[in-house]
Amino acid sequence: MSARLVIDGVSVGHGGDPVVHDATLTVPDGAVLALVGPNGSGKSTLLKTLYRVLKPLRGHLLLGDDDLAAMAHRDNARAVGVLTQDDTGGFEFTAWEAVMLGRSPHLGTFGRPGPGDAAVVADALDRTGCAAFAARPLSELSGGERQRVLLARALAQQPRVLVLDEPTNHLDPHHQLGVLRLARDLGTTVVAALHSLDLAAQYADLVAVLSSGRIAAVGPPAEVLTTELLATHFRVDGSIVADPVTGAPRVLLRELDAGQATS
Repeated sequence: MSARLVIDGVSVGHGGDPVVHDATLTVPDGAVLALVGPNGSGKSTLLKTLYRVLKPLRGHLLLGDDDLAAMAHRDNARAVGVLTQDDTGGFEFTAWEAVMLGRSPHLGTFGRPGPGDAAVVADALDRTGCAAFAARPLSELSGGERQRVLLARALAQQPRVLVLDEPTNHLDPHHQLGVLRLARDLGTTVVAALHSLDLAAQYADLVAVLSSGRIAAVGPPAEVLTTELLATHFRVDGSIVADPVTGAPRVLLRELDAGQATS
């Protein structure tokens, strides 16, 4: 089943006032798209349309041949795995129990998880480095450990598309790199909102720049994150260089000189 994601002319906001205007982009099946932009540009608002917290005011969202807005909620929960910025509930659950919640969309109304579900959960915990504390309550874990458990829960859904809203929040550098490498290696379509332009350049196949609620550019990182674009939309002086070890694009940032500032 195709996991090609098409966002076609989507406007979305709170009430009748759009925050995001006419967003259009395509994420090929199995690709990683990094959604970047200044604070308040509408990244989280756009992501919320994918997992049905917000309904588009205009436009369409297609996953393969399926209209996400028209899906039954259970089908949407099977298709779209989510890691949000503000998921702070469930502290009474152990890590294992929290990740098992990711299997809920695959169970019937009164269904109970079986050995197959337990195997999926164990695999998700292992891949995110959470197996060592699977029996501990979330309330006893650090912010970074909880973040990894929530990612494991999203993986346990076995979704067609994985939506990550600032997935590196609370994580130390080692685990930031590990989470994004894992997302890239999944083979699943991934849409991730990221603050770090450098991480976006290293790990994404495509970068979409959202500025003032509009898509300013979409394409491969080295083509999109130009010096001109960084100055115009992020108010920084920056350049793309190749990592001397991996060859991956890296973003170097400096403050703009007063004479370079863009109004």
